[in-house]
Amino acid sequence: WTGTRYRAYPSEGGHVDFAPRNAREGSLLQWLGARYGHVSYERVCSGMAIPDLYRFMREVVGMDADPVVAARVAVSDEPTPVIVEAAFGHDVQCPTCHAALEVFVSVLAAEAGNLALKVLATGGVYLAGGMPRRVLSLLERDEFRAAFCDKGQFGALVDRIPVHVVTNPRIGLIGAIRRGVEGE
Repeated sequence: WTGTRYRAYPSEGGHVDFAPRNAREGSLLQWLGARYGHVSYERVCSGMAIPDLYRFMREVVGMDADPVVAARVAVSDEPTPVIVEAAFGHDVQCPTCHAALEVFVSVLAAEAGNLALKVLATGGVYLAGGMPRRVLSLLERDEFRAAFCDKGQFGALVDRIPVHVVTNPRIGLIGAIRRGVEGE
């Protein structure tokens, strides 16, 4: 907030190094590092990360896969929607899928809190894109807020920063139109 309007800052911050906060995330970093080399936050908390998180929960953590879901994931060109749907039990409920999304949300919360602290986003942090809309019920849980605010001596400061989820799927288009009209 500039005092007169909100200002978005362009960034490629999703490509910074992923920093694990616990043993499970440390194992995830090692597992992803062996597969891809550099492990960024985008590799862990974006829509493209969901299939890897699901495989990690199966292969490293040792969670059993629901056979119906595993079969759907195996043949899908787009496994993320299959995993998200199974996590919430729309057809078949899969604890492994749900656990994968819990890791996603925890990492997203921590990194959103990091950003809030880095730029002192006192006007709030806005989560946009397809995944936040799809996992809104997990973002509303106390665990999200706890991971967001887990910033040591600055936890109380971050706790005062609101987090908003943009649910309009056309937000990118709206922003582009506004920028074009304003001529920035």
